[in-house]
Amino acid sequence: MRALTEQDIRTSFVNCSKGEAKRLPLPRDLGERPWDDLDFLGWRDPGAPDRSYLVADLDGRPTGLSLRFQQGRSGYFQRSLCALCLTTHPRGGVALMTARRAGAAGREGNSVGLYICTDLACSLYLRGRKVSKSGARFEESLTLEEQVARTVGNLSAFLAKVTA
Repeated sequence: MRALTEQDIRTSFVNCSKGEAKRLPLPRDLGERPWDDLDFLGWRDPGAPDRSYLVADLDGRPTGLSLRFQQGRSGYFQRSLCALCLTTHPRGGVALMTARRAGAAGREGNSVGLYICTDLACSLYLRGRKVSKSGARFEESLTLEEQVARTVGNLSAFLAKVTA
């Protein structure tokens, strides 16, 4: 992913108002992010534990989503699987993140959801730069490039549902 500026990020959001996009907190470490290892930029809102944000490339331009989720209340031994990167996490590591749909559908209250790593570090899990608390990922016969393509495809399908 190419490095994004604050302006790129703020103008990319498709499912919130310009005012909301202007006020949302951005990561303070944009200059230090491992952009070459990222397939999308994701971060949690430090002031609102139920909010996250994601910016990905869709059709050659940055597309941002405001996401909401409820903190996991599952059992201690339960594991969950991220629908983007297929990384397993113990309790609380994956959550159903919902995004208001863009346009009139979102203003009417329609939303779509996907189970995603709560820290939004899918790209780093794929590349082995970060390890899940469960200790490992499933061993796959796919190459890293194929796994990245699958993750980007899963994310593109989710973005398409939000923007449709």
